[in-house]
Amino acid sequence: MAGTMTQVNESNDPGAHSGAPQPAFPPTPRTPGNIAFNAVRGGLIGSAELVPGISGGTVALVTGAYERVLYNANRLLDGVKIWPKDRAEGMRRIKAVDWTMLLPMGIGMVLTVFALAGIIGDVVEDHEVPSRALFLGMVTVSLAVPLLMINWTDLRKRLPVAVPLFLIGAAFTFIATGFSASDNDNPGKLLVFIAAAVAVCALILPGVSGSFFLYAIGIYTATLDAVSDLDLGYIAVFGLGALTGLVLFVRVMETLLTRARTLTLFTMTGMLLGSLRALWPWQEGEEGETVTLHAPGEQTGLAILLFLLGAAVVGAMVAVEQVMKRRREAAQAGRSTVTEG
Repeated sequence: MAGTMTQVNESNDPGAHSGAPQPAFPPTPRTPGNIAFNAVRGGLIGSAELVPGISGGTVALVTGAYERVLYNANRLLDGVKIWPKDRAEGMRRIKAVDWTMLLPMGIGMVLTVFALAGIIGDVVEDHEVPSRALFLGMVTVSLAVPLLMINWTDLRKRLPVAVPLFLIGAAFTFIATGFSASDNDNPGKLLVFIAAAVAVCALILPGVSGSFFLYAIGIYTATLDAVSDLDLGYIAVFGLGALTGLVLFVRVMETLLTRARTLTLFTMTGMLLGSLRALWPWQEGEEGETVTLHAPGEQTGLAILLFLLGAAVVGAMVAVEQVMKRRREAAQAGRSTVTEG
């Protein structure tokens, strides 16, 4: 991830210092096959973003789209930011974006979200215990993602700071999610805006699920219902919040992951661990009250099976991503050896 962040940094982009930006990745050939392939990749990422516990960022990594998407998204944001001051340079940066990849992926994501939102929302609402068990298995295994991204040698040097941050993050989310088990059927516009701004950060963080954040604060089903029912007012507020988060928070997260990578990832792990409280299958509590967690009760057998299924699905995705990562590193090492020779 740190390497990815370095690649998309403006300081490493030749285009930042010369007229037209030079792409870090070759543009995607505009063929029907590539367009269809990217639409399918977008559909897979969109499906993942609908399910609490599955990270769209992880799916992007597994499908080989992550680095390209992050790079091109940053090019687009840079172009939009520069455009009011220097329209020619801003337009050059916008044109340099790999639209042959981004547009089909975006369309695939949107179509999938609108097609599946109602179905998934109904299942989650009508089958709370099994749904929570499935998501609990997914998020539990997702804890491995930030841990695998940590430099453990660096972490050992930073333990006096890292451990308190981990505990604070875990305690904060454990307490915060203790008031949000009940779904808010009519969340306020400010809450929707802020939630969307925070949830969109999950797009750059493999292993972190934006839908899980919405679920933890109690507006997951309301959001899916709004998409399914084409509630344009709700969708507009959510979209504006997501856009704001993309412009503001994503840059902040990139900076943290570049300059304080180990501490940021370890703190994130603690926050994920504490937030598992929201997914305990057997809980009750009225809106605004502290959630009461109960011992396993009804549908225990089914809950265990679904927990294991969710864990297996995410575990397989993490394993595939690790294999691909090792192959990329081996290929990069091979290229470096050839260059040195």
